[in-house]
Amino acid sequence: MTGVRVVDVTDDEGFVLIPPCADPSFDHRTCDYWEDGRVGSKAARASWLARAPEQPRPAPPADEPFNPFLAGASSLDRPAFNPFSAGTEDAENPFFAATDLFVPSGNPFAPPPPTRPSTSANVPRKLALLRRGLGLFGSYAKVILVDERPAAYAQFGPLSAYPRALSLRDLYPQLPTSPLPAVITCIATTAEARREGHARRLIAEVCRDLEGRGFAAVEAYPERKAALDQTSTGTIQLWLGSGFALVVDDPRFPVVRRELG
Repeated sequence: MTGVRVVDVTDDEGFVLIPPCADPSFDHRTCDYWEDGRVGSKAARASWLARAPEQPRPAPPADEPFNPFLAGASSLDRPAFNPFSAGTEDAENPFFAATDLFVPSGNPFAPPPPTRPSTSANVPRKLALLRRGLGLFGSYAKVILVDERPAAYAQFGPLSAYPRALSLRDLYPQLPTSPLPAVITCIATTAEARREGHARRLIAEVCRDLEGRGFAAVEAYPERKAALDQTSTGTIQLWLGSGFALVVDDPRFPVVRRELG
């Protein structure tokens, strides 16, 4: 029995599942072609996969004068009395009443802000790019696993997240501008898993997910003249077989679109 499941790439565990490109000179894990519309590249860049070492906080020089507004000043450096500090045992704050029953924090009439996932700076650059919309949009990439082995990869998101897609779309004023579509910028299957329908299955899952997030349409921009192993957006035949329609029949960058709902 073949087991198939789809994983969202939102953290380290998902990032290591991104499969290699069929052409080793490219790498999904270091591609910023769509995120950087001016100089973005699909190239494999091993340095991008390394994590930046944690930098220790430098200690202040011994002769540096005390700064009461500097975070992290030690208790030995603090002056004996701080009239603006609440809750100290060695001094009384004349501006703070310990008997106050209510001290507002933020807006007491507004619901608390949602907890959003944080993005550490100490992650591979591509993972940081994939995580930048988690708090508002959700995941930007999915991997399909077959018997727990990565078989296909898709990258997607709101149009605003991909400047190259925005620039490309500007070439075609006939495209609808309201509501703006989501885009699938990358769909790729490993060489070993081709012709098994995994790319279409993953496209269907991405479209279902995007519809659940409120999008009315999805677009993709396949490259007609690119070799199969050198394109991140598949072939026109793949999209037409996945419920998309050819809406701009450009000789180099056609546009395919699927209405959702």
